[in-house]
Amino acid sequence: MSAISKTNTAVRASAPKLRTRPLAASVVLLGGIGALLAGIALSISFGAADISLSTVWEAVFRFDPQSTPHQIVQELRLPRVLAGALVGAGFAVAGALMQGMTRNPMADSGLLGLNAGAGFALALCFAFFPGLPFLYLILYSFAGAGIGAGLVYGIGSLARGGLTPVRLVLAGAAVSALLTALSEGIALHFRIGQDLAFWYAGGMAGTKWIQLKIMFPWVGGALLAAMLLARSVTLLSLGEEVAAGLGQRTWLIKLAGTAIVLVLAGSAVAIVGAVGFVGLLIPHLTRFLVGVDYRWIVPCSAVLGSLLVVFADLGARMVNPPHETPIGAVIALIGVPFFLYLARKERREL
Repeated sequence: MSAISKTNTAVRASAPKLRTRPLAASVVLLGGIGALLAGIALSISFGAADISLSTVWEAVFRFDPQSTPHQIVQELRLPRVLAGALVGAGFAVAGALMQGMTRNPMADSGLLGLNAGAGFALALCFAFFPGLPFLYLILYSFAGAGIGAGLVYGIGSLARGGLTPVRLVLAGAAVSALLTALSEGIALHFRIGQDLAFWYAGGMAGTKWIQLKIMFPWVGGALLAAMLLARSVTLLSLGEEVAAGLGQRTWLIKLAGTAIVLVLAGSAVAIVGAVGFVGLLIPHLTRFLVGVDYRWIVPCSAVLGSLLVVFADLGARMVNPPHETPIGAVIALIGVPFFLYLARKERREL
């Protein structure tokens, strides 16, 4: 037996046993889907004009174009709540993949510059290419998210001692502040502040079916790709040496995972804006409930992320009706304390 084979055999033998809870994961998945359907129904029903659940049912399955409540459901609330579900799934799965691939418990598209990068790309689009179709806005969001992530990892790698979770978050905060300042400068110079205000605040008001139809193939395809990559991410989360010893091409996993994260985060920002903390909070909650197997973490994160955003959007409309509170502020009320707890925990472990 060659030395490489002996090393690989030793790595396989020493690989830690995965802590999985298939029964708990099934309960979380099925219960989450049921709660999500209830949340969608409530979100469609409540608003500036309350609509009964029976009318919502009729508007969805027996649409009458002459009925004003039916038109409100079909043209305003249904695309909004479905977009919220997709956005929540996208942010949550993007965060889960980032945390698994980097083994960084504080990895999140908002904290690591992806959201700010996508927002900067949107500012450039509004300034230099007004009236650009939504499909191109999504593509520019992908590119902006990639630029933001590249800057964060590049700056974080320059520090003595290499990347650590805290340094990565500090680099992300610096790059996010820079890109946000540049976006605001562009908004002031070209007088497009009102167009960008929606993305800064975070909200789904005004979401149209055409945006949903363009977004769905991207997010749906990326979520499916994340499911296919889940087993490899599980092995990578155990360490690069373990993954390589088990026959995984770690560079290829990271490349594919990064592409999936850029698609998910870029699509979500193009719809709802720079909403943070969904990708930070949900993966931790999911791992606590179902274990460390990403074949369960990815679908459960998608469901729980959708659940969080749908109910946060509902809460944002109910805080001060008929006015709307930015959904980013509602989620931050939960996310900021959790982030501070994680940062304190990481500092103690250094």
